[in-house]
Amino acid sequence: MPDCRFCGAPLRLTFVDLGKTPLANSYLKPGDLQHIEPVYPLHARVCEFCFLVQVEPVVPAEEIFGHYAYFSSYSKSWLEHAADYCRMARAKFALDTKSFVIEIASNDGYLLKNFITAGIPCLGIEPAANVAEVARKNNVPTEALFFGEKTAGAIAKKYKKADLIIANNVLAHVPDLNDFVRGFKTLLKPGGTITCEVPHLLKLIIGVQFDTIYHEHYSYFSLLALEKIFAFHGLEIYDADELSTHGGSLRIYAAHSGEGQKTSVQLKKIRADEKAANLDKPEGYSGFGVKVKTICAELFTFLEKTKAEGETVAGFGAAAKGNTLLNVSKIKNDSIKFVCDNNPHKQRLYMPGSHIPILPPQEIFAKKPDYVLILPWNIAAEIAQELADIKSWGGKFVTAIPNLRIWQ
Repeated sequence: MPDCRFCGAPLRLTFVDLGKTPLANSYLKPGDLQHIEPVYPLHARVCEFCFLVQVEPVVPAEEIFGHYAYFSSYSKSWLEHAADYCRMARAKFALDTKSFVIEIASNDGYLLKNFITAGIPCLGIEPAANVAEVARKNNVPTEALFFGEKTAGAIAKKYKKADLIIANNVLAHVPDLNDFVRGFKTLLKPGGTITCEVPHLLKLIIGVQFDTIYHEHYSYFSLLALEKIFAFHGLEIYDADELSTHGGSLRIYAAHSGEGQKTSVQLKKIRADEKAANLDKPEGYSGFGVKVKTICAELFTFLEKTKAEGETVAGFGAAAKGNTLLNVSKIKNDSIKFVCDNNPHKQRLYMPGSHIPILPPQEIFAKKPDYVLILPWNIAAEIAQELADIKSWGGKFVTAIPNLRIWQ
């Protein structure tokens, strides 16, 4: 029985067991198809003491993130979200040319370039060497390092402590959570702020967003768990925003404990919502697996029906969440002929597990499928707008979560 990565308690309670799947971002080259693909248990458990939902780290983080296929700059809506954040942060924290901003897991520099344009000194810390190199080519100062307490000390010594530390959608990817949060404490200047964005566990449960569970996402956060973790390491969460990104996210604001920050009304509201959903009790996490089975059965039945009727289905968005959905639903390349993606780094590769080929977006219009299954449902509106011309041949869109939906 594994132990909780935050508090060390034994993890006796299952949240959902998704069986064995490949790593969600382990896209395959043509030659890889001849070999047996490794699969790993994907079993999410909840700690009955701190209520952190988590999966076991079956593969070292260095193996997953040392060379990464995800580049943030290929989503228009995500770029707009980053620009909006930077405008907000500049005003809220009175950032200027004397400030210093550090982003953890800065990817290809898509966010920090907004601060650079505004003349605000900044630094990215990005573990994937290939992605960090792209950031540097985009003139975003970037250190290719895994973040933790030791790294934070070295960065503070080489540069200086940060007025603002940004960590968007990275906490979930951290196997040693305590070391990472100690890094925040080490690198944050007195009077400074940390902002973190995380998918909100409450929204995951309500929307049955099981496809956001995969081996790279070690932890799944409620505000309840986050407050316990940050407080343990001398940091206080004093405010939070509810965001629409990733199917519903939290942006938390944290400072050094004891600096007199007032607890916001919004933070109190989120606490109350989680309490109403029983996230402070084991029963708040029960029944999720049954809902997952229903979704998978609906999708499998739909694809079998289209196949039997001679209709064709393509996918759009070779996202990690799509790989969890397809693999847990036992979908293969006889049901979905191809998946298109805007990211050229993924094109001409194959989806892990299902072995569906990944092609450029124009293939949708060349091959005219009857249905397009949008895998990253969180940006379905953006994708549907991009592919609006499928209506010309009667094509329809499909999303599978939280239930099967077909529309034109």
